[in-house]
Amino acid sequence: MKNYLYKGLSCIVVVVYILYCIETSRAADSLAISQSLSAEDYIVSAQAEFRLGFFSPNDSGKVYVGIWYNTIPKQTVVWIANRDSPLNDMNGVLRIGDDGNLILVDGTEATVWSTGVPNLSSKATVVQLLDSGNLVLKERNGGGSFIWQSFEHPSDALLAGMKLGYDQRTGLNLSLTSWKSFDDPSSGDYTFGISSEGLPQAVTWKHSSKKFRSGPWNGKDFGGLIFEEFPFTPVATVNSESAYFGFSLNNTSHLVMAKLTSIGEFQFLRWDYTRSDWLDLQTVPRDYCGSYRYCGVNAICKTGVSRPCSCFVGHTPRNAQQWDTRIWDSGCVRKYPLNCPKGERFIAVDGVKMPDLLQIMVDTNQAGDKCETKCLNNCSCTAYAATRVQGGNGCLFWFGNLIDTRKLDVQTDFKLYIRITAADLDIGYVDSDKNNNRRMIIITVTTISAFLLLLGAAFIVWKRKSHQEATQQGSQVTDAENFEIPCFDLPTIAKATQNFSDVNKIGEGGFGPVYKGVLSNGQEVAIKRLSGDSFQGHRECKTEITLIGKLQHRNLVRILGYCIEGEERILIYEYMPNGSLDCCLFGDTEHDKMHLLVWRNRFSIIVGIARGLLYLHRDSRLRIIHRDLKASNVLLDFEMNPKISDFGMARAFAEKQFTVMTRMIAGTYGYMAPEYALRGMFSMKSDVFSFGVLVLEIVSGQRNSHFLHPEHNLSLLGHAWNLWVEGSALELIDPRMEDSFSSSDVLRCIQVGLLCVQKHSDERPAMSSVLMMLDSEFTVLPQPNRPGFSTEILSDC
Repeated sequence: MKNYLYKGLSCIVVVVYILYCIETSRAADSLAISQSLSAEDYIVSAQAEFRLGFFSPNDSGKVYVGIWYNTIPKQTVVWIANRDSPLNDMNGVLRIGDDGNLILVDGTEATVWSTGVPNLSSKATVVQLLDSGNLVLKERNGGGSFIWQSFEHPSDALLAGMKLGYDQRTGLNLSLTSWKSFDDPSSGDYTFGISSEGLPQAVTWKHSSKKFRSGPWNGKDFGGLIFEEFPFTPVATVNSESAYFGFSLNNTSHLVMAKLTSIGEFQFLRWDYTRSDWLDLQTVPRDYCGSYRYCGVNAICKTGVSRPCSCFVGHTPRNAQQWDTRIWDSGCVRKYPLNCPKGERFIAVDGVKMPDLLQIMVDTNQAGDKCETKCLNNCSCTAYAATRVQGGNGCLFWFGNLIDTRKLDVQTDFKLYIRITAADLDIGYVDSDKNNNRRMIIITVTTISAFLLLLGAAFIVWKRKSHQEATQQGSQVTDAENFEIPCFDLPTIAKATQNFSDVNKIGEGGFGPVYKGVLSNGQEVAIKRLSGDSFQGHRECKTEITLIGKLQHRNLVRILGYCIEGEERILIYEYMPNGSLDCCLFGDTEHDKMHLLVWRNRFSIIVGIARGLLYLHRDSRLRIIHRDLKASNVLLDFEMNPKISDFGMARAFAEKQFTVMTRMIAGTYGYMAPEYALRGMFSMKSDVFSFGVLVLEIVSGQRNSHFLHPEHNLSLLGHAWNLWVEGSALELIDPRMEDSFSSSDVLRCIQVGLLCVQKHSDERPAMSSVLMMLDSEFTVLPQPNRPGFSTEILSDC
């Protein structure tokens, strides 16, 4: 009898112990190495704020392990372990693995998901769900440090105490990823995080394409993401190497979270206990102006008006017909080209979100009026702002197009100053509605006009005298310079071009027209007539005569002579019957493009340009930096051999000179290296960058400065790099080449092009290395890093 009683008591003890263990696994906030969690089990944080367990959204049949709020009736999942590898039934188990990691296994004991921390020093680990909603893995006796935490592997929700952002030193990048749909938790199309391009700002991406951006952090909010009278306080830490954003609760009794929806909306939500539902505090984008690049470039978006998009002063719609039909994304272009620095000024635009921070320069050493002076002295600077940057006051400069600017609904002290021409200034006065100033303007204009009449009369007298002196000095210039090429008189040039007839005009250079001419001996020549009123044109003439006259290479255009008489500055070159590479690649007619449809010709042109550059950089009598290498400055002879032309901006370097800085930045957007366009620093590596752009243009048949892709806002360089990283680089190939190419040769050229356009100049190869890469199929090439200017579509408008 005693034995039966003993056995009965033992069974009761065992049953009680089992029930205790089950209840412990359901009610405790942690999971030890001896415990496991199955489909009917869960753990709850110490104050019962959050629960960890198995769930199946809308009874889809797919099973996930996740964390959700424990105190509200509406299941709101904030984190998922196995979002992209769901279980197919309820037979999964969550436990501590033999290596100390938290693992999820299916019914066959196959590992479906793991925390994946390598080489754990201790296998005695424990998992704990904190009241913040953070699931942490730590050593059983390891104190407060975490080996792994769910806050560093976010899903689609941001909780108080979490942070989003990046650390360039550690490579950590924390961002939200949307669900694929409302009942499918797998990774969707959208991500939300802090962009490391330019100044840190909050961005929503659809794949690699921006859909929303906030503007940079100003100390209290993100400009386009305003936090006013909310039950939380935004928190951000920003420095040169890292940036993080999160929030803390003002009242811990409130349930607040941010969530990225499956359609790309980023929402701040607060639980409304009265309605038993989530209340939307703020959603971005909240209107059409919040959609990235809604009005295209160089335009401003404003809500509550019949026409939301308007061009900046000095700009006009790129496609007026599209704008008439309310299709705005083509944006705006300048009405008049910039003529830096003649008469250019800045006009203030206030109450707006900063344009996107793609091509910017930050100067914390200057502020106030000095910002305007520095921008005005840099011909590449299109706008500036004197504002709070990087924790202090300073200058912010923009280069290229201004993208994604909107009128803000709240008061702001920010002012954007946009560069405009003298002609735009006149228009600005006519269109100004500041009636109180009109009388003063009329008086001022009348006074100035009278003064200008007197000044004009004096100028005419001086001009006549100086013209006579210039005519006499024309021959003195040639004697003094001791040029090594023939000098032609003006009547000979006029006869060769039929008195500069428009019929003979074959192009228009940056400083004047180009004519086809025939000399008295029957030789066909190209004649560039530099603008008489252009100081830059005079300097270009001298540069070309002194530099190119001393160069001899089959891939450089030959200068045959010059003419300097009075104010005329004329250069005579060998004639190139196939025109420029620009026309062949991007011409409007099929005839223009026929020459380059075969890969053999394209590759030959790439190699020829490389040889010409190597001669300039290393093998010529002078070490020369071209500074304006682009498709229109590569000419093609009868046999399609490339010849580099237009040396008006070239600079000769001393033997031990490697880098030069200049205030007057001139060149062509889309080809300029970042260090030159943004800081005025140029070197041989600047030419290498331009060469890399040319290579990618030749392979793709597309112009970098006009590249448009339907799915993203990347430049041709950024698009090519993305394809390379994804292993799809052959998608870059110009479809007109059809099957006339070797895949390995094209891939090698793309890789060389990407190596040449890397952001930092010291990462780019020298031209000697470039030629070796192109000539040898057996040379192992390094992997390229992200290119400079990869994220904005540039324009030469």
